[in-house]
Amino acid sequence: MSFLLRLLRLRYLIFGTAVGGGYAARKKYQEIKDALPDLSWMKEYVPEETVDNFTKSLADLADSISFPDTTNLQDRVKQLQEAFANYLSTSSNTTSDGQNTNGENQPTSDGVFTWTKSFKDVQLKSEEQQRLSQVPQLKAHEHQEKIHQEMMNIQIKYQREIDRLEKEIKSMKKQILLRQERNFSGKKQREIKRSLIDMYSDVLDELSEYDTNYNIQDHLPRVVVIGDQSSGKTSVLEMITQARIFPRGAGEMMTRSPVKVTLSEGPYHVATFKDSPKEYDLTKESDLAALRKEIELRMRASVKNGQTISSEVISLSVKGPGLQRMVLVDLPGIISTETIGMASDTKSSITRLANSYMSNPNAIILCIQDGSVDAERSNVTELVSKMDPYGKRTIFVLTKVDMAEANLHDSGRIKKILEGKLFPMKALGYFAVVTGKGNADDPIDLIQKYEEEFFQNSKLFRDGIFKANQTTTRNLSFAVSDCFWKMVKESVEQQTDTFKATKFTLETEWKNSFPKMREQDRDELFEKARGEILDEVVNLSLIPSQQWEDNLTKYLWEKMSNFIFDDVFLTAAQAESISDFNTTVDVKLQQWAEKELPRQCIDIGQFVLLDEFQNLIEREQKSRSNDPITNDIKLQVVQECRTRHQWDAKALDSLRVIQTQALQDRSVSDKQQWESAAKFMESTIRNELQHQESELNSNQNQSSWRKFMGFQQTTIEETYRKLCAKELERILISRQQFDQTTKNSYTFRSTLDFDELTTVKKNLQTQKIDVSNDYITDVWQRVYKVHFLKRNLSTCLDCRRFFYYYQKGISDQGLDCHEVVFFWRLKRMIEITSNAIRQQISNIETRRLEREVKEILDDFSTDETRKINLLKGKRVDLAEELKRVRQVQEKLEEFIVALNTEN
Repeated sequence: MSFLLRLLRLRYLIFGTAVGGGYAARKKYQEIKDALPDLSWMKEYVPEETVDNFTKSLADLADSISFPDTTNLQDRVKQLQEAFANYLSTSSNTTSDGQNTNGENQPTSDGVFTWTKSFKDVQLKSEEQQRLSQVPQLKAHEHQEKIHQEMMNIQIKYQREIDRLEKEIKSMKKQILLRQERNFSGKKQREIKRSLIDMYSDVLDELSEYDTNYNIQDHLPRVVVIGDQSSGKTSVLEMITQARIFPRGAGEMMTRSPVKVTLSEGPYHVATFKDSPKEYDLTKESDLAALRKEIELRMRASVKNGQTISSEVISLSVKGPGLQRMVLVDLPGIISTETIGMASDTKSSITRLANSYMSNPNAIILCIQDGSVDAERSNVTELVSKMDPYGKRTIFVLTKVDMAEANLHDSGRIKKILEGKLFPMKALGYFAVVTGKGNADDPIDLIQKYEEEFFQNSKLFRDGIFKANQTTTRNLSFAVSDCFWKMVKESVEQQTDTFKATKFTLETEWKNSFPKMREQDRDELFEKARGEILDEVVNLSLIPSQQWEDNLTKYLWEKMSNFIFDDVFLTAAQAESISDFNTTVDVKLQQWAEKELPRQCIDIGQFVLLDEFQNLIEREQKSRSNDPITNDIKLQVVQECRTRHQWDAKALDSLRVIQTQALQDRSVSDKQQWESAAKFMESTIRNELQHQESELNSNQNQSSWRKFMGFQQTTIEETYRKLCAKELERILISRQQFDQTTKNSYTFRSTLDFDELTTVKKNLQTQKIDVSNDYITDVWQRVYKVHFLKRNLSTCLDCRRFFYYYQKGISDQGLDCHEVVFFWRLKRMIEITSNAIRQQISNIETRRLEREVKEILDDFSTDETRKINLLKGKRVDLAEELKRVRQVQEKLEEFIVALNTEN
């Protein structure tokens, strides 16, 4: 083992020499050669010749190692490992054969073979330990990524809330302005002068909202920036805007949705979003970081579940001194391969999105090509050449030309590119730019200085390959701006005429389809439905108290009747004495009141509250003034309330206390209460008796269509049940007769003896009816329950006038009427519970429901997809389209007036 450790140490030292360099490695080798171990102790186990040969072979192995080149250390180390392992394997084979080099027989030696195997085992263990050491790092990285994703989701959630509040503020401002116009009617209001490019940008925003898929004939110019991923597309935009405004990642796709940037000249270098008044000072790094973060959040929020990119446009306005007026649209970069984590259709979605923007015949295509890579690897040039084969609206930009010049061996390729002779696509102009020094954090002014110095000192510039008017992003900005405004002036009036014709067509269609109805778009209809829903919430407080309590009493008894009859009343009736009956009732009611009853009553209270709310909504929908197009959204709000509304948790404990106290009281105070309890007992028993008889006689297996058609033909199953019930009734009659002779309460027993079961089965068999014991037992439960209810109904009628005897504590011919007291306890508990829940509804729950309804409506108002699904139909779609067309036409006409004034 000691020798093995020395050999392993030799291995690591040899590997270290490869890493250290040629000179240091040779010096280390000499030290190792001098320090080789004394192998004389091995002579007892291995022949002397073998040891000498092994020592000599080690020296030869070390001499054979050369270190001429250290550029690829990983391959060198791998070669050394393979050489060392092959040597040990060869040595082990030689010694295991039992012969030396002279062919003489020698004692076999397994030591070297064992060393070889140990060496490989240690090597494998080292690699395994290395893999295991990386596991915690991978888990920590995955945990960090998960936390980052959760933080991003939270920020998106808060951003939606901020968007909702800003929309409300905008609506309030609009109302204030309208009120001011009414107050100052006839007085000329002072209008704020807006820049021409801002007005044009508003027109484009209206068109984007009108049709995000560009199915309409939108021919207004935009500068569409398109390029391969990591081609420098975003850097070109930042050089034009003079600020680092876009999120960036090391090779990762960062642009996930179109970003429309409106550039205009202004005294301060600031940026604002279309839907937010907040300004970002682009001269401050903190504001730049916040702007990049906000753009990233908006992109992630716009991407739907399971997708990688979105067609939703993020509108950004950038103002600053010296900026050229234009509108640019930054699109996601064209990719060649879909990596893990991307949606399966990402590549085609990006191409489809790019084609939709480039298909506009007046769109200016700013085609970005990476100059540091081979031209044959370009994907974007082929797309552009298909959309603009003659190059009438394409401007080609070659980026990273500083890197291209440093690595280029044939300067003629760049010359061909800038002359339009290398790519199949054509262009209006060709530009070469430098957009960075390799550091993403470099300020724009430093990059501009570097760009100017590069072109001044460039060899290609001196050789005439770079022309002065084809270089720098400054010249590129001037060229793009001139081309942009030229195309705007040529196309804007034609676009206005198109929308005039569209508006006339839509107005004619509305008059023909809905002649007596006012045009209301989706937002107006939603606000109308919101007001009507909130009115019905207020109307809940106008419902009479008696109506609340009647409904609560009805549903409470329906909920608890099965438990009362099956688990309490029937069980207690088996008792042999009145005291046992009362004890059984007390125990079961106590357990019920402590565990299940309060929660069941609260569920009933919540159900009744929301049921009344739905009834009010449905009643309003039946009125003549109701607009049926809002019915779906009203019912959806009710369903959402059933999901969200939670009863106040404090009510549970107080309800448990009052119910327990009510069920413990067994003293009926006056005759009126006694008669009321007897009446309650009679009505509940009659209802239950009617239900049980119906269940016993009905054909549960009869098909639904036969029931619907009203066929009353008796089936075999019904016949069996009737005959079985008749036999069981004979058992009950025999019990009654036995009870009369023995004077006991044998008839109260609810179980069926084995002898009785056998008798019934034999009697049925004589009638050629063979049924199972379980079938007879099931029918018996219903027969016995009907018998039990009839017996107690008779007792109830006898006890109506028994209050005097009850008050005196005496019985009349064995009549005790403790069953009436039992139902009086239940009736009093239900009355107290109904009153308590009604007060809870009136004092607390209606207000809580109103808050929840408002929250639900606020959520619906920001969920455009939900509004589209709930407010739909030709009427809504036509009103929406007409509204958008009018807005676009108005902005187009306003822009044309301003454009002519400036000219």
